[in-house]
Amino acid sequence: MSNAERIIRLDTVRTRTGLSRSTIYRKMADGTFPAQLKISVHGAGWHESAINRWIADPAGYRADNDNPPSQGKAGHGKG
Repeated sequence: MSNAERIIRLDTVRTRTGLSRSTIYRKMADGTFPAQLKISVHGAGWHESAINRWIADPAGYRADNDNPPSQGKAGHGKG
């Protein structure tokens, strides 16, 4: 796994971004911070590359531009 594909945990994200836990989760809800990945039943983390993109341009970051096309669930919606 390359460094760009590493998964980092909340404490590392807080240290690198300088944001508080509540600010990180608020920005995630607003779509202005990378979404978490579920890595176990009780654990989650972030792609290091997504955090690096946010650090490079926090004001211009939009989470909807960060999801690879393979993540989509087209044709699997309710209704």
